[in-house]
This record gives sequence, structure tokens and C-alpha cells, in this order.
Amino acid sequence: MDHGPWTCRVPAVAGQNLKFRRCGGVAAVLAAALTLATSAALSVVAAPADYPSRTIRIVTPLAAGSASDIVLRILAEKLSDQFKLPVIVQNQPGAGGVVADHTIINASADGYTIGWIGNNNAIGVSLFKDAVDPRAAMRPIVGVSEFAYLFVTNAASPYKSIKQWIDTARAKPNTLTIGTSTAGTSNYLAALLFKASEKLAITVVPYRGPSELSVALLRNDIDLVVNAYGGLRPQIEAGQIRPLAVTSVHRLPELPDVPTMTEAGVPDYVVTSWNSLYGPRAMPDQAVETLKRAATEVLGDPAVQARFKEAGFDADALPADLLDARMRSEIERWARVIADAGIEKQ
Repeated sequence: MDHGPWTCRVPAVAGQNLKFRRCGGVAAVLAAALTLATSAALSVVAAPADYPSRTIRIVTPLAAGSASDIVLRILAEKLSDQFKLPVIVQNQPGAGGVVADHTIINASADGYTIGWIGNNNAIGVSLFKDAVDPRAAMRPIVGVSEFAYLFVTNAASPYKSIKQWIDTARAKPNTLTIGTSTAGTSNYLAALLFKASEKLAITVVPYRGPSELSVALLRNDIDLVVNAYGGLRPQIEAGQIRPLAVTSVHRLPELPDVPTMTEAGVPDYVVTSWNSLYGPRAMPDQAVETLKRAATEVLGDPAVQARFKEAGFDADALPADLLDARMRSEIERWARVIADAGIEKQ
């Protein structure tokens, strides 16, 4: 797989004053999480020779049932099979991922608490004052997956193309809406970038999780949704929603008739996202190597790759050094885009 410029290419838009609204109670929730966290997070912990010998916990800031959560659970299931031990997923959504990230870095660095880290973390460094910077506070283990987003509408809507939707938004300013996941996630920012690059007077509406997002679209509470294929697949297959465009460079093999955003008339708009495993900074080499080796074997299994494909993801066992380089590049890239769009840090 090509690991060149992978995430977002959009024209710089100056003069936009886009603000994120801070989620209520974030400070209180974060304080509680920090109170419960162990003070041993920054101490180097030696992994025992029999690692792993007990349950491994993977903490994710994403809601259960989200597209990335689906592939994480596939990975956790297969790692459980390999280790003959439970590998559990702990969903800790909200607050732009800040609470989940603090749970990870303040856990004992023994390899039994690790994180599901990706694009949202690269974005969060430039969005949230309390964000954890993975470059300094975490240790990369292995890349896992990469995926694109879809722009979709209710199948009963009059919109047959993204260009038609844009034309309507321009003809009727301040009337159309786009639904996304929680504020600060990569598909939320993808919607803001779409709004800014096309200079549209529309409203971006964040929802807590994919189920609420799909329900809102089916009830016509919102006019358009941007989300990963895995979170939309059941409604697409049921004919309830209509995909208008995909945000990757190439069309999805699963949806060959759906054009890319560029093909659909939105030039230079390419947004993909990715997921990986990271641990606390002081996580021992042995634990990192054991997890990397096991995950790489899992991701090389054609059956696992097929399950990822069904969810709209590419399995991608990216080595730790390339994963670190990707994170650093993504942080810089999103920082420039966020600054150009005038999005203020909260």
C-alpha cells in the first residue's frame, strides 16, 4: 500500500471563523478520569517473560457500533484467539477523545492497556487544549486500517448527486444541514472542510454515534451525512440511503458506481482516515513487539482482510516507524488546514 500523502488535500480557505463548542462537563469528566488514573504512567515497566498473561484492554474514544469500532472488534477477537486470553474493547466516547487518551497514557505502562489511535488524535492536537500529543506521550505499536468516507442522503430525497446538493445549498443558503459524528472527529472536520472549500452557507450537526446519525437521516432531520462505509452499509444495502460520493482518490470496490468527490465536481477534495494501536510512552519493548507481531499476523489473514473490506476498510499493518512518521505528518497537515479555516482551539 502506498503510504505517501494520505489524509486530506483541500484548497486553503482564509477568513473562515469556525468555532468548536466545548462539550458540557468535559472538565469534570476529565478530572474524574485523571483521579482514577495511576501515577505510574511515566515509569518504565518491564514486561514479564510470559506477556501477555491476563486481559488486555484496548481503549477507544469512538462509540460502540461505529465503523472503526467494527474493525477494532474484529482485531480484538483475533488477538484473543492468538493469545488465548481476553482482549476487550473499552469505548470511552466524547470530549473529542481527550478522556480516552488520558486513560491510556495514565495507565500502567505494562502492555495491558493500549489505545485505538488515529486521525482524530492528529486533529485533536490542534483543536483541544487538553489533547494528548501522541508524539510525546504515546508509543506507536502498529498501524491497523485505512478507510474513506461517503457523502450520503436519504434515498427518498431529491438529490441524485453531490453537485445537485451543492447547487441547492447555494440557491437556498442557511437551509441545508450535514450530520457527522462527535465534534472534533475526522468526519466532522471533513464536513467543515467541504463547507469551507465550497463556500457554502450550511449547518454541520454533530451526533454522538452512528446509530443516532443514521436515524436522523432516515427521519429527514438532516439533509446529508458524511460517515465511513462500514457505519452506513446496512442502510445502503437496504436501499434506505443513497451514496453520492466517496472521499478517497479511487472509487470503493464495494460501490463501483459511486464517484469520487473529484469526479463528482468537488476538485482536490480527498479525505481518508486510519486507525492504529498505541501504548503509553514507557511501554516495554517486549510488549510492543509481541503485540505488533500478533497484529501483523492477524492483518495478513485473507479472511480478516475480507471482513475489513466488507466494512469499507483496508487492513494495513504499518510498522511503528512509519506509523510515527504518519502521525507527525498528519498533525502538521491538519494544523495547517485548521489554521487556514480559522477554527479556534477550545
